[in-house]
Amino acid sequence: MNYPTFFDTIETIKLQDPLAQTLGAFYDGIYEITYMDVVKSAGHSCPTVTGAYLMTQAALKELFLHDNAIRGTVKVEFKEDLEEGVAGVIANVVSHITGATDKSGFKGLNGKFARHSLMNFNADISSSARFTRVDNGQSVDVIYDPSSINADQNMMPLMQKMMSAQASPEEIKEFGSLWQDRVKRIFENSEKVIKVVAI
Repeated sequence: MNYPTFFDTIETIKLQDPLAQTLGAFYDGIYEITYMDVVKSAGHSCPTVTGAYLMTQAALKELFLHDNAIRGTVKVEFKEDLEEGVAGVIANVVSHITGATDKSGFKGLNGKFARHSLMNFNADISSSARFTRVDNGQSVDVIYDPSSINADQNMMPLMQKMMSAQASPEEIKEFGSLWQDRVKRIFENSEKVIKVVAI
């Protein structure tokens, strides 16, 4: 499997999953989700997928501090509608990591481990997303703004050639490299693009 090597350098998200432990998927319930995992799930790597990963990672660190985040115990709210812009793409990544879903998720076992109804849209918030622990009500707002990480100036001309089916195989490859270079730089400058505010 060939992919950009910087994927392997991105900090993983460590989780404790009581449902996975109960059902024997991971005997101690502990596992890690990598950026590669969400890239496979999304089918691509882009600033939106990157932002969703970074937002979730930052929120879970703030909510659980030095402990592993407990999967299935975090509610997530978005100000956008599910079908607006890239909200659905972001939500899918967040769901992959936290287990939170709107109505389609796991209904639980005898009242425990439910994952549905933990994700809401059209929320009255001003941030990119709000994450809340359901056990203690602690919330954080997360703002993601990658606008300070500029794309390479050659990307737009290359994209135009691609969209008009005039790009050569070499130019298509160059576009992909430049695209992933911006993703890499967003990760390298995560402190500039992510802001976490405790509620």
